[in-house]
Amino acid sequence: MDRLEAMTILLAAVDSGSLSAAGRQLRIPLATVSRRVTELEEHLHVRLLHRGTRQLTLTDAGRDYVASCRRILEDIGETERAATGEYRAPQGELVIAAPLVIGRNHVAPILADFLATYPEIRARLQLSDRVTNLLEEHVDVAVRLGPLPDSNLIATRIGLISRVLCASPGYLQARGVPNDPEELASHDCITYEGYLAADKWEFRVDRAARLVQVSSRLTVNLAEAAVTAAVAHAGIIRVLSDQVEGQLKSGALVRLLQAFEPLPMPASLVYPGHRQVPLKLRAFLDFATPRLRECLGYRDP
Repeated sequence: MDRLEAMTILLAAVDSGSLSAAGRQLRIPLATVSRRVTELEEHLHVRLLHRGTRQLTLTDAGRDYVASCRRILEDIGETERAATGEYRAPQGELVIAAPLVIGRNHVAPILADFLATYPEIRARLQLSDRVTNLLEEHVDVAVRLGPLPDSNLIATRIGLISRVLCASPGYLQARGVPNDPEELASHDCITYEGYLAADKWEFRVDRAARLVQVSSRLTVNLAEAAVTAAVAHAGIIRVLSDQVEGQLKSGALVRLLQAFEPLPMPASLVYPGHRQVPLKLRAFLDFATPRLRECLGYRDP
């Protein structure tokens, strides 16, 4: 039995919540995943997992063993990075995750300049509005929007992003301009199902946050689709300011209820808390941070 392989499979199963999910993540058959975990338990003479019908749970012995496996595999990763020269010169593959619009408009051009400056580095840019799990998906650094929960990630602030309400002049001419968040109940709103409560929008009323129920005739799963629909007079949208910057400048959309907008949310570069940051990552952070701050109009206080 290859114990390092078995440890990797065990961690994938624990982190993904099931043996089948681990198989999909590692691209190996479910039978192989199950067999490796069983072999590991037989080798240790202890049960590591309770295999339920919906998800896996660790035994007490399994929790201690998994924690040790993480440390062992992290040490091996550090050793391999040192051996391949990642700590002596910026080189290797850098994986970056970012939201769609920020990634396309800001990260991609900066990344192109970065690669021209560091010819020994390769990069993979993953654009998605979902929150990426850096450790599970082997991502080196990500642009993260919103408050950051306590974690082992290190964060560097790069900007503040406002959540804005917009509609086209044609829609407003036909339906009128709302003067209060409560009036949105009588308007056609375009909601985005990426949020947990798509039809409840946050506003600041008398300096306090308030959720307002809106009336939705159209729900989309991509913010860019909501912007396109709003430009076509389909209704009122609530999106991030960078997603409609061009439409606001051109007059295709009009900003509404600015006095009630919630406080801007932070945009950050986040990366795992390595004991030693690879030079490829350090080089990117030093290169990209001031440029992203300039793009987003942010100055470090």
